[in-house]
Amino acid sequence: MLEDSGFHQVNIGPSVDTFGGATGEAQARSFEVYGYAFLAIRG
Repeated sequence: MLEDSGFHQVNIGPSVDTFGGATGEAQARSFEVYGYAFLAIRG
């Protein structure tokens, strides 16, 4: 999707537990929800 938007050299970082300690942590775990950092160049 990023490439289709005009970005190139797309890098995706490792998964991050963004819900650790949050109220909805149990629900996030059941759906395997994680955050990812993206780095890309537009042009």
